Amino acid sequence: CATSFAEPPARSNAVQIALILQMGASGWLRPGWQIGQAAISFPFPLGCVAVLKELEVPRLGHSDVHVKMLAAPINPADINMIQGTYAILAPLPAVAGNEGVGRVLEVGPGVTALRRGDWVIPADAGLGTWRTQAVFPEASLLQVPSDIPLLCAATLSVNPCTAYRMLSDFESLAPGDSVIQNAANSGVGQAVIQIAKATGVRTINVVRDRPDLPKLVERLKALGADHVITEDVLRKPEMKEIFKSIPKPRLALNCVGGKSTTEMLRHLQPKGTMVTYGGMAKQPVTVPVSAFIFRDVRLRGFWMTQWKKDHAHDKESLTSMMDALCQLVRRGQLGAPACTTVPLEDFREALVASMQPFTSSKQVLLL
Repeated sequence: CATSFAEPPARSNAVQIALILQMGASGWLRPGWQIGQAAISFPFPLGCVAVLKELEVPRLGHSDVHVKMLAAPINPADINMIQGTYAILAPLPAVAGNEGVGRVLEVGPGVTALRRGDWVIPADAGLGTWRTQAVFPEASLLQVPSDIPLLCAATLSVNPCTAYRMLSDFESLAPGDSVIQNAANSGVGQAVIQIAKATGVRTINVVRDRPDLPKLVERLKALGADHVITEDVLRKPEMKEIFKSIPKPRLALNCVGGKSTTEMLRHLQPKGTMVTYGGMAKQPVTVPVSAFIFRDVRLRGFWMTQWKKDHAHDKESLTSMMDALCQLVRRGQLGAPACTTVPLEDFREALVASMQPFTSSKQVLLL
């Protein structure tokens, strides 16, 4: 799940409230799982029990930073970690949460880049952000401007970074080019729409049909989406009408898998690239042989955590990306995804809400 807690001696009178993931009484839970003391009907079982605990805050080390956490979102990766199905799993017990923003309360004598009052976010996954306060190594934190909205800062390090890298690293997109993506109402999808709009790139956005589709279409177009279509439209003549006004995409972004992704790939330009960064449908990506032979399409994968590992010694790449994203936020060109704020003590309801079908609002824990 996330980083394990406690070990160093406690700071005097300093206490944190943390959402701890721990094993059930008989190891990994089976149907009949629980979160805290309340049984919850999840569509699939979480792999461990989640409880709020009061923990002592460790003493401040030479290069440590004492942080008051302010807000932390619940992302799909967090749910996967709780289930025990994510690529990064720490030994239990552990503090949950991979993303969020906090305010520096105190720094150790060896800390050089941060000071009291600064806002900070995790430099990488696994920090354990679903808690009220903590002591972290300076190297595990990134400073962000405190003049950007709280929810923008809390949701900055995962979805917008993923969108930014996928739009930058796989195809040399120019103003007027187009991108097609599924799961367009996801956190990454909303960031893709906004970043593409800011750079003059057109977007074709695929979403699942749903009862409130007109409202969703309106909201995505307000963010800057050029076209919003349902998955079934990918197989219909309407696509020809879309391509009368914009070029076929050179880049496709896939977070779903299955038949929807195969249909989306059909509209990619020859020699275009499809990047897969998620698998919400839990179905494989199936590609016709003809797409490789006659159109020479390229299939790639992307994981933000791996990108950060690969660039661990290239601080300039990370800094320049964060600066670019913060500038977009300041100019009003990049906002937080639709969010629902929830007090930490109501985490059970937030976890349930985050797993509902057709969810377009990200649950954010206020700490």
